[in-house]
Amino acid sequence: MTSVNLNAQIIGEGSPLVILHGLFGSARNWGSIARGLADIRQVHALDLRNHGSSPWDPLMSYERMAEDVAAYIERRGLAPADVLGHSMGGKTAMLMALTHPELVERLIVVDIAPVSYVRESFPEYLRAMQGIDLDRLHRRADIDEALAPAIPDASLRAFLMQNLVSQDGRFHWRINLAGIGPNLPTIIAFPEVEGHFDGPTTFLAGERSDYIRPRDTTAIERLFPRAKLIEIGETGHWPHAERPERFLSLTRDALTA
Repeated sequence: MTSVNLNAQIIGEGSPLVILHGLFGSARNWGSIARGLADIRQVHALDLRNHGSSPWDPLMSYERMAEDVAAYIERRGLAPADVLGHSMGGKTAMLMALTHPELVERLIVVDIAPVSYVRESFPEYLRAMQGIDLDRLHRRADIDEALAPAIPDASLRAFLMQNLVSQDGRFHWRINLAGIGPNLPTIIAFPEVEGHFDGPTTFLAGERSDYIRPRDTTAIERLFPRAKLIEIGETGHWPHAERPERFLSLTRDALTA
């Protein structure tokens, strides 16, 4: 299996912490969290394939994304590293810990479980982003207005629009929308995997989110027998953005326990 060479933003000194973003995200989304942990860790925030400044590839299974991250850790000589992943990045982190446990010291999973989901919203977001005529729209405000009917949540639109890049007076998407689309069924699923990860594992769940449900604890406990589940009050699927100070406090606790 051929891996891609992932782009990284690195800050801090000390033992390594690898951060993996979620779908439609990038390493840049984690800048403030990385800075908040840089006094206790050397933070490597990665762009996963088809995101940020990492290479585009038509294949985007969790097996391939996990191999990308494993190759990065091995190439940089970081093993064993602490690994934190959110949503899609959390699934990637879990699979890598299960298939390459020697590379992972401890695991932090943010608002996702090792299960398959049914999510109709992701294809809608993708269609909305692909449906915009960027040759005709030259202001971010105009693009925001064009996205609004399909994506009424202003904060979500702002998150997605972080993938816009302006070059020579025109906008284009940094993210590989055409490559992600066919892989969405794989991204919302989770592969069948044997074994378990014996290292310290912390699941941080948004209190208002439905991504970690009571019935998901069976899969969590089977694959991660040392897992602790902590809810972050008054947050949804993005607890690191909604309550960053609380998120940082819990993350530091998990890293130093």
